[in-house]
Parts: sequence; structure tokens; C-alpha cells
Amino acid sequence: MTPPPPRRRRGTDGSAPPARTLPRRGAVRRAQAITTYGVGSLIAVEQESFIVSGIDDAEGQWPRDEAPVIYEPRLARVLGVSRFRLPPASGDGSRDGVRVRRFPLWHHCPECHALDHVRKFNSPPGRNECAECSEALVPSRFVVACEDGHIADFPYWKWLHRGRRGDGGAAGLCGGRLSLRSSGRTSSLRSVVLSCSCGVPEVSMEGSFRRGALRDLNIRCEGKRPWLKAPDLLCSQPPRTLQRGSSSVWQPVLRSALSIPPWSDTRVHGLDKHWDKLRSCSTVAEIEIHLKYIFDGTPSPVSPERVMELLTAMEAEDPTGEDGTELDQAERYRALRDLEYERLCAGNPEDSGSHTEQFVCEPPTGDGEPLTGLGLVAPMLVKKLREVRALKAFTRVIDPESSSEGHEAELSLAPTDWLPAMEVHGEGVFLRLDEGKVDAWAELPAVAARVERIRDRHQRVLVERASDPARIPSSPATPRMVLLHTLAHVMINEWSLDSGYPAASLRERIYSGDDMVGVLIYTATSDSAGSLGGLVAQGETDRLAQAVRSAVDRAEWCSADPLCVETEISGAGGTNLAACHACVMLPETSCEHNNGLLDRALLVGTPENPSIGFFSHLLTR
Repeated sequence: MTPPPPRRRRGTDGSAPPARTLPRRGAVRRAQAITTYGVGSLIAVEQESFIVSGIDDAEGQWPRDEAPVIYEPRLARVLGVSRFRLPPASGDGSRDGVRVRRFPLWHHCPECHALDHVRKFNSPPGRNECAECSEALVPSRFVVACEDGHIADFPYWKWLHRGRRGDGGAAGLCGGRLSLRSSGRTSSLRSVVLSCSCGVPEVSMEGSFRRGALRDLNIRCEGKRPWLKAPDLLCSQPPRTLQRGSSSVWQPVLRSALSIPPWSDTRVHGLDKHWDKLRSCSTVAEIEIHLKYIFDGTPSPVSPERVMELLTAMEAEDPTGEDGTELDQAERYRALRDLEYERLCAGNPEDSGSHTEQFVCEPPTGDGEPLTGLGLVAPMLVKKLREVRALKAFTRVIDPESSSEGHEAELSLAPTDWLPAMEVHGEGVFLRLDEGKVDAWAELPAVAARVERIRDRHQRVLVERASDPARIPSSPATPRMVLLHTLAHVMINEWSLDSGYPAASLRERIYSGDDMVGVLIYTATSDSAGSLGGLVAQGETDRLAQAVRSAVDRAEWCSADPLCVETEISGAGGTNLAACHACVMLPETSCEHNNGLLDRALLVGTPENPSIGFFSHLLTR
């Protein structure tokens, strides 16, 4: 364990420690700049706290020359941008990196217990310490945020004075100095005590996390957006108290897509900057002229005929509704998943393309006899894949999966033609269930009743979190979706034991719909654990049949049973039934739905009704 940093005090001779050089630097991986420390998130550097700046701010702008451009045409069209950019990398010679601003601004001194704005401590240049006792200042442990993404310092003065007026008749003008100390009796909020030299009674932080605690004191959200350094907005959302390091302070809204033919051929990427011009061409001859201009007379890596095929595919991939109107972003994103499912089913054999192909998918060798009776159809081995994950926006307080677009906080003040993103390469196994058997199972009354309970609770959460009552998203919970989701979780847990990958480096991609009943389990992580190899081997029919039987057998019992399997409600928002961290839940980086919409009973049944389990026939009870 890394020892705590030494306390920064003045020496015995009264001399001050050497000043640090500004600006301060902290290293994060590129993937973390999308998934963990993206725009608007809080990041700790040494003993200080900062908020990551927006992508278009004049002072905090991402350096364009250190943010390489990546392309994924399908995803870019869905999100309404022309390209994506990788975050600047830390520790690889980056001259600048991503800018941050100090937040929260209120600090306290652990030596003299003073609590104030950081500027009021008169810290020496280059240091963040109390001028009186030379002790390193501690950023505020508490912040306030609302569901629209605004964030601000906790209103300590208002919380302590409880509506009392100061000498100046306004909040904060009582003439006193705030103090924050811990009584040390317990580790609860009751032991965190606020006081003021003006003489008001001490108040603890107990109760500050209650949903209506700040509203009851007439404390409203001020619409602050410190990551953008923008003017405050009018906000009607009630503020909530949060721990500065809580995951509720920042949750990314990610959108991802697999590179599939025809866009998975890297030779096509040379045209990524020129599609606007090429789309104006109507004949092969016009395309040929444009290609000569684009490549300055050198041979084009893509033939004019191939470009015409790509333009035709591009037009076909811009779906419209039944009445001819343009689909909204959510519907276009679902259409993108449909295309992925079709390609995963059709495959893309390794010997059909060149070394420039980034998507290779083919069936396993041998027959499917071992899978007979399992309810599976022949799997597909995805030997090579590329995934692009883009940071579209972020949320605070609420789960991004249970919110509407109205609660998504923006990454920039003005619209931009790019978004931060990352690309990862990996491998995977695509599993499909027998659609006829799934439909017959889903018609069982007990199955429909269990899933309806999950769907009702999830829909209730969506209604509560919706900012626009006219645009409330529908819950995706259906029998086949919950079945696929739970199956993916138990298979990831099983393969994490057999394939050498930790569960956190495997991910799921659920394909559930009227004509879809499949799940892709793949490695798509940017660290070394995502390139071990060997997951594809688990998709060979013999190994797959053994893995499915073993996973179902493990799922039959949970160490929390009988409480787990008999529970009437579990999970965040009550959107789970028989699911807990002891049986089917995964690290949240592996799950598309933040460990919601799960029910182990749909796999193995319950002691009272084993027949509701799709795989219950594999168990020997």
C-alpha cells in the first residue's frame, strides 16, 4: 500500500517548503478521459481537486494537435458530428494535455479547522496551504448538484445559519469565520460539525444528504457550470448534496459502434475527410475526377466503383420512419445496432478480405452437435473487431441509463463538429438463442409476470427522471432482453474463470428486438488485459457447450439464497429481481445497463417454479 503523503509543514527553522511549479500535472490514461475523468468530472491531483474543462473553452480547450482524429462514419452520423478526437495522452511527451479548473473552491484547514473560499487563505504563490499554520488545505468533502448537471460548492453558511440573517442582512455577511471539525466520536455525518465565530449554535452535517434537505431551507440550484466557465442558468431542479468522490457526481453518456463492412476496411479511412464532396457525385466518372484531385494524381486506395458502393450504402444507412420523417437520435442508434446484428449473423470470413480489414467474423469449425438441446444456435467467432466509444454528454445525480436527453449536461457551450472518443481493438464470441424456443418460453404466464414487474419499476424510474413528459423513453425490459442480459452476465463470470480475462475486461453487447436475440461478449479494453487472446477459443462448440452448462449450474445457487432468489425487489431503482453481487452482477464497466434489468430465475427457475428457467432442463435437481 502506498504510504500517505507527508504533511507539509514549515521546518524547525521556520523556513517554508519549496514552492511547486505551476501548472500542476496529473496523469490519466486516454480511456479514462472518456469513461472516468471526462469533461465535467472531478479529478484529484495530489491533495487537490479539479474539474475537467469543456472541449471548446478558450482557456481549457483540448489541444487540437495532441488530439488525433478518428473516424467511424455510422456513429458520427447518428451523433450529428463529422469526426471524433482521441484525448491528449498523459506521459507520452504531451506538451499540454487536458485543462482543468480548481473545484470545489471551498477548502478547510485540518490544523486550525478554518473553512472558507480558497482565496481567503492567502496561500503563498505555488502552494495550496493555510497561510497561518502552513498546513495543506483540504478541498471540500461535499458538493451540491442537480439532475440537469449543474454543480456548485456546498452552501455551508446557509446550512449553518438555517435562514438566520447576518449583520449585513444577506447570507454570508454575518461577520464571522466558519470552522469545520470532526468530533471523532463516530465516522458518521453527525460527527462533522460546522460552527461560526458569530455565535450561532453548532450544526452537524447530519441530514444534509436527504433528498429534500436543501429545498426545505429554500436553497435552490444556481445553475453553475464551472467546467465551462459559463454564466449561471435559471434552474428549477432541486439541488442534492453529494460526496465529492461519489460516482453520482459524474456519469458518462457513452455511445459506441462496431466497425463493420464496408466501413471496417482501413483503406476507406483515407476518404473520411472528403465524403461531403463525394456525396455530391452521381456517376462513377465524377467520382474518378474527385479522387484524382483528392490524391493529387497518385493512385487511390479505393476504386471509383467501390466509392459508389459506399455512397449507396451510406444512403441506405440513413433510415427514415414509416411516414418518411427523419428518425430521432435514439431510433437511429437502435437502427445502427440492427446493422451490427445482421453483420454478426452473416459473418465476414478472414479469407474474404485483406489485411486491412478490421472486422473478421466466422463460424467455428466442426459441427454443432454439442449445442443440441442447449437452446443455442451456432455461435460466431469474432476474431477481430474495432469499437469506437464516444462521450456524448454526462449526467449527475441520476443514472444515465434511466434518464432522458433533457438531463444530459453538455460538453461545450457551442455546438461542435466533433466529440471525444476512444477506439479499442479486441475479439469476441457472438451467441444467439433459438428464437422459436425463446418465443415459446416468453409466453409462459409466470415468465411474463416476472418481467412485467421489472418493466413497471424501470418505467416508473424513467417517468420520475424525465425532464420532458412528452419524451419519456420506454423501458427495454422484455422477456428476451432480460434473459439475454442475465445470460451475458453469467457467461462473463464463467469465462473470466476459464479464459484468463478478468471480468472487468470483458464487455457485453445486447441485441434484443423483434428479430434479434443475440449477445456479443468481447474484449474491448485499452489496457494489457484486453489483448491476452483466447476468448475466441471459448466459442468453439465443445468448449461453449461445457461453459454454458457450467455457468447455468453456478447460477442455480447464490451464497445469498434464499434471500436472493425470493426477493421481490433489488438493484438500483428496484429494477432487478433475483440478482446480486454474489451471483450475476458484474463490474459496471462490463454492463450496458449498469447492473439493472437482471433476473437469475429466468435462467434456472425458482424452487417453487423451476419451469420459468430457460435453461432449467440442464440442471439436475
